[in-house]
Amino acid sequence: MRALLLLAFAFALMGQRDPILVPEVSQHEVQVRQGFTGTELLLFGAVLDPMGRAAGSDYDIVVVLKGPSEPVRLREKERFVGVWVNAASSDFRSVPSYFAVASSRPVSDIVDEKTAAIYEFGTEYIQLSPSGAIDPEEQARFASGLVDLKTRQDLYSEDFGGVQISEQVLYQARINLPSNVTTGTYTAETFAVRSGRVIASAMTEVTVQKVGFERLVADYSQEWALVYGLLAVFLSVGMGWAAGRLFALI
Repeated sequence: MRALLLLAFAFALMGQRDPILVPEVSQHEVQVRQGFTGTELLLFGAVLDPMGRAAGSDYDIVVVLKGPSEPVRLREKERFVGVWVNAASSDFRSVPSYFAVASSRPVSDIVDEKTAAIYEFGTEYIQLSPSGAIDPEEQARFASGLVDLKTRQDLYSEDFGGVQISEQVLYQARINLPSNVTTGTYTAETFAVRSGRVIASAMTEVTVQKVGFERLVADYSQEWALVYGLLAVFLSVGMGWAAGRLFALI
């Protein structure tokens, strides 16, 4: 009798376990060649219960795609005697070079602000890691300016409603990578949310790398930085001199 009760209790716990996410991406490697104009990534997958069956209950999906982090110094311009000059500045230790979020509904309808901030469900919740002592209001102003700049460069985006869910099992989202993306490893995190709580999450990676002549130039500039710099200067001077001689002959 006791064994039967323990078995029944175990099955009850299994039935209460949260579902699992099985994510996938259309391409795990994006090759940047000459004339690269950007590409579109399809992030898709399924939400299953622990036994591998359909989850069978309503949930929302939020997908967050982030590029490699990098330090950024943001300067503010100010007009002085008719000339624009550098004024205040702020440094950020870790800024995503790329950030995109897509969700099945507006994030404000899915989770509260605290949960959205924890999981970075939006550009306003990106953890930018400012460095140095700075006034909180000033910090917020610079952070807002940085996000606005990245958004205008098509490097930050939000698509609330961009995730399509079929039969409460399959989901998909399309996210654009612009031509000016940074190379490196990108992380695609998928979150399943029910009743305001993240019940499952999973991550997959996408590698963006230069190939062909562009990769050769990039590798050479890093491994032989001094020679690359001198060569660039000599090439610029040579082209300027040649252009001047050409115009003198015309």
